[in-house]
Amino acid sequence: MKQIPQVVAITILFGLISSSLRAEVKRFEITSREPFASGQAFGEVGAYERIIGRVYFELDPELPQNQNVIDLKLAPRNECGCVELSADLIILAPQDLSKGNGALLYGVNNRGNLNALRLLNYASGSNDPKEKKHAGDGFLMRHGFTVVWSGWDGELLPGNNRKRLYPPPITKKITGKVRCEIVPSSDTRRSVVNWANHGSYRPTPEGLKTATLTHRLLASHPRVPVPRSQWKLHISDVESDSSTQLPKVELEYPEGLKKLHIYELIYEAQDPVVMGTSFTSVRDLVSALKYGTGKDNPLLVDGQPLIQRAHSIGVSQSGRFLREMVYWGFNEDEEGQKVFDGIIPHVSGSGMGSFNHRFAQPTRHAGQHDHHDYPPDRFPFAYSTMTDPLSGLTEGILKRSEASGTAPLVMHTQSSSEYWNRSGSLTHTDPLGKTDVEIPENVRLYIFGGTQHGPSRFTTSIGDGQTAPNPADYKPFVRALLLSLDRWAKDGTEPPSSVYPKISEGTLVSWTQNATGFPQIPGIRYPGVIQQPSFLDFGPRWHTQRIVDHQPPIPRGDYRVLVPRSGPDGNDLGCLSAPEVAVPVATYTSWRLRNENGPAANQLYSLSGSYIPFPITKADREKNGDSRQSVETCYGTIDNYLNQLAAQCREYEKAGYLLKEDTERTLQTQRKRVAPLFARFNPNANITQPE
Repeated sequence: MKQIPQVVAITILFGLISSSLRAEVKRFEITSREPFASGQAFGEVGAYERIIGRVYFELDPELPQNQNVIDLKLAPRNECGCVELSADLIILAPQDLSKGNGALLYGVNNRGNLNALRLLNYASGSNDPKEKKHAGDGFLMRHGFTVVWSGWDGELLPGNNRKRLYPPPITKKITGKVRCEIVPSSDTRRSVVNWANHGSYRPTPEGLKTATLTHRLLASHPRVPVPRSQWKLHISDVESDSSTQLPKVELEYPEGLKKLHIYELIYEAQDPVVMGTSFTSVRDLVSALKYGTGKDNPLLVDGQPLIQRAHSIGVSQSGRFLREMVYWGFNEDEEGQKVFDGIIPHVSGSGMGSFNHRFAQPTRHAGQHDHHDYPPDRFPFAYSTMTDPLSGLTEGILKRSEASGTAPLVMHTQSSSEYWNRSGSLTHTDPLGKTDVEIPENVRLYIFGGTQHGPSRFTTSIGDGQTAPNPADYKPFVRALLLSLDRWAKDGTEPPSSVYPKISEGTLVSWTQNATGFPQIPGIRYPGVIQQPSFLDFGPRWHTQRIVDHQPPIPRGDYRVLVPRSGPDGNDLGCLSAPEVAVPVATYTSWRLRNENGPAANQLYSLSGSYIPFPITKADREKNGDSRQSVETCYGTIDNYLNQLAAQCREYEKAGYLLKEDTERTLQTQRKRVAPLFARFNPNANITQPE
């Protein structure tokens, strides 16, 4: 046999060692396996198992696929030259994995909280799903999905079964300015400087001395300094099994922090963590479950994986997480393989997040009233690659994954409220809102007209707003679209066509009342504000190193957002309207305003919409001077209303936007909701089933 030269042999051996290091998931540590939902059988799939544990990772900082993790090379390495981290893990899988549909659904948790079962199964919310009520109607289980969650946010405090990431530290002594915006939900003298249940970076001794606090009523107002002698910072270490646990930092202001006023704390901090490993932790976990790597992998049968496709859904912050994960190229694992076949960034608007930079704060968002100048709303906004006229950058959410051949199928779903609160139009226009942009072939956009960020329970109470919140429900659409996404990935079956308002069709317009054509409704104030992001200058090192030097950042120009045009009844045009909005008894707006006599008066009630009932009778309409038609004139009888609603639902079913089971659910819900309205002018009518 021909002898292999020593140098070549060493090279081959080194290659084998390097290949073994690329397992990415070092091991699974399973602490519990038990029946889910008391062993309930879900159709032909049967019973499900609940698997609890932790997953341990090793990252090679030198690999090309890890180069976009900010500060990874500053983390400590083990004897193999890899960086170690871990994350909490929970899996709901068929007890007989062979009966599953071959698809994994990864639910990106929201601030440590699990929401996929609430969204898709109509289930009771829980971070520890195990009972029958946590299964809801069993939708995901009946269809055979294996559902996975893990910790990805390294700033969370322990408690309430929140799923946490245990990120690596940075060995080099590093300091930097950290900015914390505090907007109390009620008057108080003491508040955490981050969101509840989140840690904050530890101030340096010098930072405690030189920290600054400012106060303003609105984001557009000048910042007014609060003398350092009038307030204190309290730092509390938290009992935790994480070596990089961030402490709890609280602001005490004896004179009182006022409800919805904006307080901005800036201080020098120390001990950042490698927060960008949030993306690699999800990437490597899903890759291991899909391709069968990792010691003690719980989803293997006879040593082989049964998962053939992997999808992910993220809601709000979690949807922004998915967009940024793909933007950085993390849908490619360390072996160059595609991780997620399909993703659903839901109600993310055009945003990304504060996930992958030095002193990152993942929970921060961007809104019209609060957190207006944080990093989430920044270019690129769209999936298509284009040049930003303000920054000069040429980017697109999919640019890196397209270059590596790992771009997922994308179903971008959002409520129409995202146009007002989350700059949603920038996902499908140029940055200055002048033209529609081409949507890539692997992307679908579905805008749920007449809905708010998260559906409200039905109520006529206005609370702190000027109108009642919007109860229109988009969840049935998301269920149908998830099944469509899986078919698209499995065998190429085309999903339903995108539905979104367009400049070219006159359904996407400027946000003023004159432009939208929103009707004059007695007692209703139209918004004078909207969330419109700026190009923010974070300093000279931001674009190359993701280090913030300017706190607060400096605005260098504004992007332009648009909104759907209104019909004569005030409901959105050009959208995939919720059935109850398409056949309305009310105006379902995408916006809601704060009480005109309270704090933040007439500002947007963040992420909320409005429910403004039609006049019930013709006499009511004439008495109040309402331009909208009355319920009596529109439908006459409740049977006529229900028949029109049923016909609309059947059209949605035929087009693939709605499932038959959700048509029945919608009709039952609306029958109960509208019955009191029709009783006003037709009290003796018998309510029959829709034709």
